Amino acid sequence: MSAAELVELSRQAAISGLVTLAPALAAGLVVALVVGLVQAATGIHEQIIGLVPRLAVIALVVVLTLPWLVERFADLLRVSAGVP
Repeated sequence: MSAAELVELSRQAAISGLVTLAPALAAGLVVALVVGLVQAATGIHEQIIGLVPRLAVIALVVVLTLPWLVERFADLLRVSAGVP
């Protein structure tokens, strides 16, 4: 494997990682914003109240998108192995 191929494979791996993480991170961001607004409105500032819903939603999104995630990484591995 040449240096150019290695660089291209690394680029594809980084992009694939970012794309597969995006749904979970976006869901976590939305939940964090909503919980933050509710906490600011009610005056309750417990960290665990913001953490639990965020973790639950991120876990749910990962479970729901797991087939797609596996397919993306399998495609990346096929490309790196040279399998069509």
